[in-house]
Amino acid sequence: MKNRTTLRLTQAAMIAALAYVGFQFLRIDIPVGPERTAFHLGNTFVVLGALLLGPGWGGAAAAMGLTLADLTSGYVTSAPKTFILKLVMGLLAGTVARKCFHMEQETSAKKQSVIALVSSAVALGCNVVLDPLFGYFYKKYLFGVPQEISAALAKMGSVTTLVNAVLSTVCVFLIWTALYPALSRGNMLIWQKKD
Repeated sequence: MKNRTTLRLTQAAMIAALAYVGFQFLRIDIPVGPERTAFHLGNTFVVLGALLLGPGWGGAAAAMGLTLADLTSGYVTSAPKTFILKLVMGLLAGTVARKCFHMEQETSAKKQSVIALVSSAVALGCNVVLDPLFGYFYKKYLFGVPQEISAALAKMGSVTTLVNAVLSTVCVFLIWTALYPALSRGNMLIWQKKD
């Protein structure tokens, strides 16, 4: 049990760090009026975390990494929104992979890749809807931004969110396809540990 806990904590820390790096250093800032948005690969690690660690641990670890990235990169006002949305994204990706596709029971690398693709498409697709919608209410009611401006910012942000979703879905598929066989052979998947 101790080895399993150590592995889980190590992998959670790694996912948080990779999510941080995916946003902090693999980002292109885009000014949108008084606000900023960005193309980034941070969401890739939200889904990978959920696939690797499960919905709760993976979603929470990546959400913390992306929230820290917001706090240290000039996106401070977005940090609470980021934590909530990325946690939801991780919970959704992990739940689809584990509950709908029974990922733990599947040993075929090809099927694992399909599970990763579908899980990431569902979670990131939901984020394409939730991020602008949540952002609209977040700006309007928390920061008092006028309704018309909040709506315009949400529409502009939805384009960025869509591009990020497509990029991240492709990255998740490619990374998980390469990573799963190595993790499986090395007995590094939490659900394989029998101690």
